[in-house]
Amino acid sequence: MDKIKVIIADDSDFVRDGMKIILDVDDDFLVLGTASNGKEAIELAKKETPDVFLMDIQMPYMDGIEATKIIVQENLGKVLILTTFDDDELVRKALKNGAKGYLIKNHTPEHLKQMIKSVYYGLGVMDESVFNSLASDAGIAAQNNAAAGFDTSKYSEREIDIIKAVAEGMSNKEIAEKLFISEGTVKNYITGILSKEGISHRTALAVYYLTGKK
Repeated sequence: MDKIKVIIADDSDFVRDGMKIILDVDDDFLVLGTASNGKEAIELAKKETPDVFLMDIQMPYMDGIEATKIIVQENLGKVLILTTFDDDELVRKALKNGAKGYLIKNHTPEHLKQMIKSVYYGLGVMDESVFNSLASDAGIAAQNNAAAGFDTSKYSEREIDIIKAVAEGMSNKEIAEKLFISEGTVKNYITGILSKEGISHRTALAVYYLTGKK
């Protein structure tokens, strides 16, 4: 396969250099460059053609939330947020601005590389600790797993089953096996649900279901 071209944006030299070393030794990746803030990352992206940005949130001059918004608007690449912060509001802001994933910086090198590949191939990803935090804060009722604030009235029972499965982090294949339908049918359902909600990917749908907020 072609190498996945990456730009790393973080205000810590240690973090930037560490991630670059991790990716440089893997033939699946090509680090185009590093940046100490969002503004530098955008300027670098306009000179290169990145596939995925590894984007810290809190940086000087331009933070990762604002940079993500510009990157998505200008179609410069896909953004995977990497941060030490697990603030739920930051998760929502990053996803609202178009980030395809959100990971806490306690990952192993292999986990990091797998998440980059997932984002590259169009899958939304979320750190398990962030997912659990959102689920907890949403106060999900054990009886029906319904999140307050999420309008279920416009969906069929089958659609609700699929939304719940997405929120549980299940893949299309896992959902298909669970509901005894084809993967293509699952994909069609999810596409329709995203269209109804006006959101772009399944991670944002999971956040909306769990928190009641887009």
